[in-house]
Amino acid sequence: MQLHDAVTGLTGGKDAMVKRTSFEKADCPVARSLESLGDWWSLLIIRDAFLGIRRFSEFQKNIGLAKNILTVRLRTLVEHGILKTTPASDGSAYQEYVLTPKGRGVFPVLVALRQWSETYSGEPNGFATLLTDRSSGRPVRKLELRAEDGRLLSDGDTELRPNLKVGRRRRAPA
Repeated sequence: MQLHDAVTGLTGGKDAMVKRTSFEKADCPVARSLESLGDWWSLLIIRDAFLGIRRFSEFQKNIGLAKNILTVRLRTLVEHGILKTTPASDGSAYQEYVLTPKGRGVFPVLVALRQWSETYSGEPNGFATLLTDRSSGRPVRKLELRAEDGRLLSDGDTELRPNLKVGRRRRAPA
């Protein structure tokens, strides 16, 4: 548990997972990103925004999410600067949701999730769509983690070290 607490910046026993914990002040960048991205619904909303969906009704129809839950997820994504609202492009009274630069930064995360699923889902013939390079029409290569010198890295080749530029933050009380 100590290693987990050191990596996440969170403390508490098994009961700490019962209620929703805010990761807004967590020392772990993965945990902190989850504070903004939220849950799977939020990732599906972001995916659909990349596919050109912009209106509440279109998100609701495409994802099949209850309106009250969609409202909360969209509001959270706007509050975290991942989406922004703009007047409807057709001049109607509706508003549209568009990705911000921060939201566009989620694209590699979605690609990594997609490629992971394509590899491990057990679908023998793959999925109905392929992610391709728009200019060549060829499939996109697998994402790779590389060292500064270009070497391909795996999990066994990496480690977490203290960032000497940042003093150890104290977790805000819950």
